[in-house]
Amino acid sequence: MILTGHEILNNVKNKNIHIVPFDKSLLNPNSYDYRMDYKLLELVDLPVDPKKQTSYNEINFTDEGYILSPHRTYLANTYEEIGSDVFVPSLIGKTSLGRLGLFLQITADLGNLGAKHKWTLELKVVQPIKIYPMMKIGQVTFWSTSGESNMKYKGKYDKFSVAKSSEIYKEFIKDDGV
Repeated sequence: MILTGHEILNNVKNKNIHIVPFDKSLLNPNSYDYRMDYKLLELVDLPVDPKKQTSYNEINFTDEGYILSPHRTYLANTYEEIGSDVFVPSLIGKTSLGRLGLFLQITADLGNLGAKHKWTLELKVVQPIKIYPMMKIGQVTFWSTSGESNMKYKGKYDKFSVAKSSEIYKEFIKDDGV
């Protein structure tokens, strides 16, 4: 079951939901708007090989904005740290930006219990579009769980608060037990 904005606020106050910094004006009827931070990573390795670590150009952009180009993959991160030990966060894009051709979190919108950090965002555009740091770029919803929830996320991305490139290549490294 999805939490309403009122329940998100109550759970931020009682520390069951972690949103730092929290701004009540970003609260919606059943979500919270999150903002874009000041850095992007642009994938430069083409073709991409999942067996190899990928290279990215780091782009620090200013209030003047930055123009994203089609046929490129960009990673950014949320300005806010977001997470919960009680509720499952789901990060999605804003329809107002989707209508301009910016697509966000196409494949990885579901967070995990226990993960609390700035989230890496996946950005793709179908036409050039200018983005700005601190702009509302997406929204997060929080979902209650059913069943025992004693497992907390301890995966390869749980400790990062900056945009983090894919680590799928590590799955191809053979562990010989030594």
